[in-house]
Amino acid sequence: MDKLTDLNSFPLKSEVEMLKVENNKVVTFEYTLKNDNGDILDTSANHSPLVYIHGSGNIIPGLESELEGKQIGDKFQASIDPENAYGIRYDELVQKIERDKLAHLDTIEIGMQLQAYDEQGMQILTVVDVSESEVTLDGNHPLAGETLHFDVEVTGIRDTTEEEAMYGLNAGGGGCSGCSGCDSGSDCCGS
Repeated sequence: MDKLTDLNSFPLKSEVEMLKVENNKVVTFEYTLKNDNGDILDTSANHSPLVYIHGSGNIIPGLESELEGKQIGDKFQASIDPENAYGIRYDELVQKIERDKLAHLDTIEIGMQLQAYDEQGMQILTVVDVSESEVTLDGNHPLAGETLHFDVEVTGIRDTTEEEAMYGLNAGGGGCSGCSGCDSGSDCCGS
């Protein structure tokens, strides 16, 4: 009986400490994203951490895979190749159009993002060059072809609610689930 008493005196980890990143868990993490040159492309340091439902395809596949099995407090670095991030670059997605096709725009500047619709749905096109007669548009994601380097700290894990499981994190109109890309209407870590 003494041994049983001794075993019962061990403190047990709380349920929160034992949670692991797995499908249908709401995961919160802080991050810094850098390119191959070490330039910071995005960070949660200046805003809220990123929050997503694991396994639902809300972040790039390579990062989601790296987060699998992690626990609150885990810190790690991950390098994600283009195929598991925003894909490789396709030269055929860079096209020139006549500037007058965009005459409805007051200004056209390099870096502007435009929405276009085709049979595959909405696409974001980035203006990469402007001349008097032509505008060059790039249909690649701005980070396509890039190896992405993340510093990550997992700060929260919880079960999804019934509503979140059915409709996603913003089902209740709760607003952005993280990352500065939300301000511009794009995803920084999303897919």
